[in-house]
Amino acid sequence: MSQPPSPAVTPAPPYYAVIFTSIRNEGDQGYADMATRMVELARTQPGFLGVESVRDGLGITVSYWRDLEAIQAWKENAFHREAQARAGDWYARFRVRVCKVEREYGF
Repeated sequence: MSQPPSPAVTPAPPYYAVIFTSIRNEGDQGYADMATRMVELARTQPGFLGVESVRDGLGITVSYWRDLEAIQAWKENAFHREAQARAGDWYARFRVRVCKVEREYGF
C-alpha cells in the first residue's frame, strides 16, 4: 500500500530550492522511466534534501538542496546531463528557478 503524498521534510533554513515548471509534449518517449531514474539518482546526491512534484497540465517539481554547490554538482551529473539533453523530446516549454529558502513554517 503506497503512502499518501506529503511535503518534503527539510532542515531549518537556510537551504535552496530548485523549481522546475514545465509543459509536456504529447506522448511518453521514455519520460516516465527517466523521471523515476532522476528522482532515485537525486536522492543519492550529497546535499539533496527532498523533492515534491505535481502534474496537472502544468508540471511543478521542487527539489531541495543544502547549498549551491550541491545544486551545481547535480546539474553536472553525467546521467542528469543525459536527461537534460533529451528535454526537447519531453517538454514544449520549461523554466528552472533557483531560490534560497530563508523561512519555513506550517503544520
